Amino acid sequence: MNKHPEPVTGVLDIDAYVPGKSAASDGVKPVKLSSNESPLGPSQKAIDSLNRKARDLQEYPDPTAGALRRAIARVHGLNPENIVCGSGSDELLSLIANAYLTSGDEAIYSEFGFLMYPIVIKASGALPVVAKETDCIANVDAILACINQRTKIVFLANPNNPTGSYLPIEEVRRLHASLPSDVLLVIDAAYAEYVQRNNYESGIELVSENSNVIMTRTFSKIHGLAALRIGWAYASGHIIDVLNRIRGPFNVNAAAIIAGEAAILDRSHVEASIAHNNKWLPWVSDELTKIGLMITPSVGNFILIHFPNDNRTAAKADAALSNQGYILRAVAGYGFPNALRMTIGKESENIAVVKILTKFMKDDQL
Repeated sequence: MNKHPEPVTGVLDIDAYVPGKSAASDGVKPVKLSSNESPLGPSQKAIDSLNRKARDLQEYPDPTAGALRRAIARVHGLNPENIVCGSGSDELLSLIANAYLTSGDEAIYSEFGFLMYPIVIKASGALPVVAKETDCIANVDAILACINQRTKIVFLANPNNPTGSYLPIEEVRRLHASLPSDVLLVIDAAYAEYVQRNNYESGIELVSENSNVIMTRTFSKIHGLAALRIGWAYASGHIIDVLNRIRGPFNVNAAAIIAGEAAILDRSHVEASIAHNNKWLPWVSDELTKIGLMITPSVGNFILIHFPNDNRTAAKADAALSNQGYILRAVAGYGFPNALRMTIGKESENIAVVKILTKFMKDDQL
């Protein structure tokens, strides 16, 4: 029997990330509401910038993504030297884990946190530790109870995906204040722009005041640039220096740099995306609640829909939706076997999903 190269210990124990499906039933045109993509799409200014760049594809991109970092810094009032960009926030999470975790270390994340956390932790040879949540909200005391001498990182998605819940800034600060100074707090704020709560902060202030906090953000959601894979992180200089030492020299491509710069500077497009979500997030939540479905309160651009513990299961609802072309996200892998996550879509899409699920809940033949 021929031998073959074997990966390092632990790699084969990793459950690969499974994205949401992107195809409906055979012959049906899909309406994809499974990946939390922007219903408004990208800024026209980003599209125009991207088209202009198409003439210069022979050139390597700026290895520092300087223009993009300066645009981010301008919008958020930051020092561009404290920003690093990556190929989506996924790459940044991997870089953080690779830089600060090794065999024998532990990293903590909350019970229903983003599935990339255990992947990057295990890929670094460390042990993922799960802290229980309370009512689908990260529990600070549960996280702190998991801290020991082996703990090196705490990953906190705020807001969280797939629940849409968030921790108020007072709780985030309480968490940080109780962490040892050599434990890194990673605040994953991918959905920060959507949050309309006075007691929420994305993490910028906490980073500015401390040397063991890093905030990650993305252009894949409110900016509508998921295809270009753009993420950024804000941290103290010593953390940025570490990440710059291990990232690829051209980890952000030229199209992403120029389109991302235009997108973040187009504040009218961002405001339009926020306004759309502010209108349709509560409408969809209320309408689905009226027909007997339970909704986890969300501050993101998506909702988690829980189906009854009878014959009206999430799997059957998924089939009913797919038959008419509407694709939602199955979330059994997150610990919700009888729920679906729905991205807030265009007006017609939101209305259609409510209509389909209303009929589904009334169907006596199930």
